[in-house]
Amino acid sequence: MEETQNHDQVFVKEPYVYYVRNEPIMQAALDVFTLINKHRKGLLLAKGNSIPNAVAIANIIVEKMLHGACSIEHITLDSENTNAFGKRMLSTIEISIIKN
Repeated sequence: MEETQNHDQVFVKEPYVYYVRNEPIMQAALDVFTLINKHRKGLLLAKGNSIPNAVAIANIIVEKMLHGACSIEHITLDSENTNAFGKRMLSTIEISIIKN
C-alpha cells in the first residue's frame, strides 16, 4: 500500500484502485483488466464527467473481457461539495469488480 499525506490526514492508496479520467476507454479497460488479474479485484473511482467512462469500463471488463470470470460487487453513487458554501455538488461513483 502507498501512503500519501495531505495536511494532517494520511490517505492509504490501495494497489487495486483505478482513478478514471477522460482518456481512451479501451486503454483504461486494459489497465483495469491487468489490476484485476493481479489483485483479484479492482475499484473504479470517478467524478463528474468521468462517470460514464467508469461505467463503460466496468461493462467492458465484466461483459466482454472476463465474461463469467468476474462480477460487480457493489456500486456506490454519491456527491460531494466542491466549495466552502455547499452551493455546488459534484457526483462521484465507486464500482467494485471482483474475480470469481
